[in-house]
Amino acid sequence: MGLDSATAILADKSSASAFEAIRAELLHEYRQDHTYPWIIGYSGGKDSTLVAHMVFEMLMKLAPSQRKRTVHIVSNDTLVESPLVVQHIIDSINDIQDAADAFGLPVQTKITRPLPDQSFWVNIIGRGYPSPNRSFRWCTDRMKIQPTSKYIKSLAETAGQAILLLGVRRSESAQRAASVGRYDNGERLHKHNDLQGCMVFRPIVELDTDEVWEFLALNDPPWGSSHLKLIGLYREASGGECPVVTSKEDAPSCGTTSSRFGCWTCTVVEKDRSLEGFVESGYAEFTPLLDFRDWLVSIRNDKERRQARRRDGRITITDGGTFVPGPFTMQTRSEIYTRLRALEKETGQALITEEEIGLIHQIWAEEQASYVTSRPMSVREIRKMK
Repeated sequence: MGLDSATAILADKSSASAFEAIRAELLHEYRQDHTYPWIIGYSGGKDSTLVAHMVFEMLMKLAPSQRKRTVHIVSNDTLVESPLVVQHIIDSINDIQDAADAFGLPVQTKITRPLPDQSFWVNIIGRGYPSPNRSFRWCTDRMKIQPTSKYIKSLAETAGQAILLLGVRRSESAQRAASVGRYDNGERLHKHNDLQGCMVFRPIVELDTDEVWEFLALNDPPWGSSHLKLIGLYREASGGECPVVTSKEDAPSCGTTSSRFGCWTCTVVEKDRSLEGFVESGYAEFTPLLDFRDWLVSIRNDKERRQARRRDGRITITDGGTFVPGPFTMQTRSEIYTRLRALEKETGQALITEEEIGLIHQIWAEEQASYVTSRPMSVREIRKMK
């Protein structure tokens, strides 16, 4: 036997033993003497899919009498997700729920969404927020953290405690390794940094990327179909998923210079390599989305498109003497809205909801009324009153 062949066999055995250890750990934790619910943070990407796969597989192997804990599989839709990605999440969540119902498994799926009043378009078009960047990343908290955290908190409060299973891995990046290291306490579970009553379980933390892909390629999901669509998404996008984010500490991983698929409107990255990857892979219908996103980036720091004062009426000047403009002008907000509706017609996709449109017009009306009642009256108007 050649050296390369022997090395490959040892690697296969090592990988197999790693997955057996994960299965044993999942089973041991699930059989603990309490019924605290499990919550899987499911982004639809490879790592969270692997966790969901292994937990679902474990439940199927247990006798019905042993399935004492409900497993919640929770995804987040920011309402501006990349169209292919959000459809993949919806489809896979539906497949998981249908299979769980058919097998009688204690699995509940949920897709959280931001409150309409805190959506991307209501803040951009309605309130005139400048599009997010690295120093003003207002989107992550409103659109990702708050909706999912609220759901997790409600489960923890009802049950007394909840256990959040995350598909984080030490080998993802130096930043991830540092984050994992901060919470290494020698125990299987550690307290969540922000969510009271929530413990965090990271079952695949020691796996490397090749092991994840090999498992998904060789094992069809226990809820049916295959992982080929997921593998295709990564190949076409030339990147990875934006993870489930449940704390502000994790926020930097949302919108990075790496190629990730997430919000098609993401202006935190300089270039949306993911959306570009879809276009280059043959999804030419996404080119207008890419152009619109690039236009949002281009107008962000145009002072002619920004008001002098912030929404609270203050003028902001930094300690260094730099003037910081306020929200987009009403004219620019109206232009963004008009272009967005035109983009819907061009692409045939619904990009903004009727509820969001109603809230935008309500904010505009309130802002206009406030301006009319608070501005100084002119001499001509005073004379007319006499």
